[in-house]
Amino acid sequence: MLLVCLTVLLLALPVAASAQHGVNHDSIALVTAQWRVDTMKGFVFKQVHFAHQEYMRSNQMFSVIEVPPASTVRYRLAYEPQLATTSRQALASRALAAVNGSFFDMQEHNPICYLRINGSEVGDNTPGVDTVNRKYYQYATLVIDSGRIRLLRPEPSRHWERALPHRNVMTAGPMLLWQGSYVLQRRDRTFVTDRHNRTALGLKADGTVVILVADGRMRQAAGLSLFELQRTMRYLGCVDAINFDGGGSSTMYVRGRGEQGIVNYPSDNNLFDRGGQRPVSSVFLIVP
Repeated sequence: MLLVCLTVLLLALPVAASAQHGVNHDSIALVTAQWRVDTMKGFVFKQVHFAHQEYMRSNQMFSVIEVPPASTVRYRLAYEPQLATTSRQALASRALAAVNGSFFDMQEHNPICYLRINGSEVGDNTPGVDTVNRKYYQYATLVIDSGRIRLLRPEPSRHWERALPHRNVMTAGPMLLWQGSYVLQRRDRTFVTDRHNRTALGLKADGTVVILVADGRMRQAAGLSLFELQRTMRYLGCVDAINFDGGGSSTMYVRGRGEQGIVNYPSDNNLFDRGGQRPVSSVFLIVP
């Protein structure tokens, strides 16, 4: 019996060591990568392209905005009932930068997660066929409090957000990180386990806001599973993080950069260029 136990332990050690090595390798690869850094007024915009499968054994394209806590920029939410691209909504709001917001019905165009803008409720949590109150991606909430960002973990009640006092509230999800720890994710959803384009927002311990768009569904950029997205946000220094809508919706706009402000590679045209924006319902804005 003792011999069997020792044999199992010895066989397990290389696997554990290899897994740990992979995690360390990815974190080092991300931190030491040759980022293209652009210091803007009030925030930093940076990008990196892993073109030789050096991050999580895959090609990846990351666009990141970091807003320090002392920045004078503010945050807003915007909503277009008939859908409009992220860049169009950003231009209409004279934003400095923007990313796509929360989930929506592509046929009906309505938000399917709670959304309140300037005190007006424009979207509610739509329950799923296998849920009583909330879908899996309705378990994280962003509020704008005096121009600053807070992340909250909703209670199961479908209408929990209605009691919040904030004038601007957007539910999305799932929550990726909470108070420095990984949030447990379901493993029975391809939404979680498969690699897709992703948009996420995180907070560092000092209040720095980190916004990530990971391109995907391309040979040049595989995208991330939610488990990989969690790790990436953690490697970027976040202690709390929320997942936004992703896939073809994932878009980052930075005024004066890229092609008409589009700096990532949206995938709705199936080309690795900047022409594949998808019209979306809501956007998250950085404004002067």
